[in-house]
Amino acid sequence: MRRQNRLRSIFVFSLAFSTAIAARAAADEKPKYDAFDAKGVKIRYSTLGSGEPVVLIHGLHASGEINWVLPGISAALAKNHQVIALDLPGHGGSDKPKDEDAYGTRMVDDVLLLMDHLQIKKAHIVGYSLGGMIALKLIAEHPDRALSGTLGGMGWMKEGGVLQKFWERLPTKEDSRTPPACINSIGKLAITEEQLKAVKTPMIVLIGDRDPVKAMYVAPLQAVRKDWTVVEIPNAGHLICIFKKEFKDELVKWVEKNTKK
Repeated sequence: MRRQNRLRSIFVFSLAFSTAIAARAAADEKPKYDAFDAKGVKIRYSTLGSGEPVVLIHGLHASGEINWVLPGISAALAKNHQVIALDLPGHGGSDKPKDEDAYGTRMVDDVLLLMDHLQIKKAHIVGYSLGGMIALKLIAEHPDRALSGTLGGMGWMKEGGVLQKFWERLPTKEDSRTPPACINSIGKLAITEEQLKAVKTPMIVLIGDRDPVKAMYVAPLQAVRKDWTVVEIPNAGHLICIFKKEFKDELVKWVEKNTKK
């Protein structure tokens, strides 16, 4: 009898959970997926909602769907904004060129080309991990295109520094999930200290309290930009942080704070 009651409880819980998920899926507007030609490379992207635009840039080995749609971040932001999440070249539904020229700073250009394709002059720029490197490079070199910036799971990669050299020398395999050309080009996203000091765009850093990136990339950034807000997400490492409710809530709050009313 006790075993039957336990099974019944599990069944009721599973049914209630499935019903709640189904109801939420039905209530939430689904992202619209499309693609465009970025100088010969097909870039897949999704759009959701309306309002001031927010561009979301995912991390290495991930995709727009994995980093932004599945954790509910796109849906949360889309309540008051137009949300655009792209798949970087070499990832998701985008082309996967083998030539290194398709990556590095070209990924910054891809974001700008997507904004141009959608006729977006300025947007809130949000990046996670590798996406954070791209976001900071974009904001440093094209400040006129950013309303605000969010670095998730990332800080500052200094040009000429140890971390830039690490990416340049990192061994890769041809059968890697992400093209080796992409991984080997990451060091090109570094920026100088002068560029970092010159950033006037409102910026925030969201980092897991257990993320090794905090010591490697965020601490050097804080030493130069003490005026930037750094929010630590509790009980979060690098991979899990983006799935934390606190991360989503802090991101939405920051974008709302910097949105024109």
